[in-house]
Amino acid sequence: MRTIDVADATTTLSQYARKGLKEALVVTRRGKPVMALTPIKKGDWESVALATSPKFMAIIERSRASHKPGTGISTEEMRRRLASKRSK
Repeated sequence: MRTIDVADATTTLSQYARKGLKEALVVTRRGKPVMALTPIKKGDWESVALATSPKFMAIIERSRASHKPGTGISTEEMRRRLASKRSK
């Protein structure tokens, strides 16, 4: 991830879009992040919409807070359970 101070950000958005970003670019003001320009791989609008949705992020945080680390089931176990439900 690269950073650039807002005073040094002289490239236009259209130039960034044309040349394509390989990694996120965080724009700072007086050393504090104020925005990020992030490349979107394969036009994944859904991931961007969810990651920037305050409601969705609140749901994720509530879910994380309700389960202690190391509890729950693994991804593999969830897939096994879902597969057995499909076969029934």
